[in-house]
Amino acid sequence: MKYRSVGMCVVFSIITCGIYGIYWYYCLNEDINEVTGRPGTSGGMVILFTLLSCGIYSIYWCYKMGEKLDAARAEQGTPTGSLSILYLVLSIFGLDIVAWALMQNEVNHYTPGTGDAF
Repeated sequence: MKYRSVGMCVVFSIITCGIYGIYWYYCLNEDINEVTGRPGTSGGMVILFTLLSCGIYSIYWCYKMGEKLDAARAEQGTPTGSLSILYLVLSIFGLDIVAWALMQNEVNHYTPGTGDAF
């Protein structure tokens, strides 16, 4: 797991017309699975399910990642919020990239050498 600049991920996703966004989506899934210690669907399967469901799986995925990150915050003793609901609403309205940016920001807090974990 490595630190990723949220702004650069968004810019690269826009510049590459979404190709970097697919890679970022894969990495977010893998990083969140590692951070939470709760293995789930692999990044490749997440991309496949999203393609096969015409994007509907992405809505479900955003919700589940919010649940995982809330659980990770609870384990660290940090107050939890409703990340799952926030990510779900953003995804329903087609703002997946915003949800991904918020997820990446959350994951960056757990990356060694970039500050204290929650």
